[in-house]
Amino acid sequence: MQNIIGYEGFLAILEGSKPAWDELLSFIEQHYDMEILWHEGKPNSENRRYELKYRRGSKTLIALYMRKGYFITIIVLGKVEREKFEAHLDDFSQEFIGIYEKTESYHDGKWLIVDIYDNTLIPDMIKLLQIKRKPNRKA
Repeated sequence: MQNIIGYEGFLAILEGSKPAWDELLSFIEQHYDMEILWHEGKPNSENRRYELKYRRGSKTLIALYMRKGYFITIIVLGKVEREKFEAHLDDFSQEFIGIYEKTESYHDGKWLIVDIYDNTLIPDMIKLLQIKRKPNRKA
């Protein structure tokens, strides 16, 4: 992979969302033993150009995509994970529940896509990660 600027250089594009990025990644790295995959996409492709994935084996915990001023998270929830989430709705913000309810379900799960501009939804994201996969590292 050819990196002109690389991961550290691209963090600047997050602007005001960088504290949320840092908080979410800090939680993941403290609580999960995962493979970290950074991908800098094609220069002419703005969609999902800068991608960071946390996964173990073939199972992705979360994918993050940098944008100017914000980032996108994608977590795929299977049937069992959706049931767990729905059993704990009271633990999540109304905004997050609204995003979940508007997300279409597919044969392979519910692809929950969340735009993150600040720390507002980070507590919800952390709770969802813990539903998706039990932490496997002691903090």
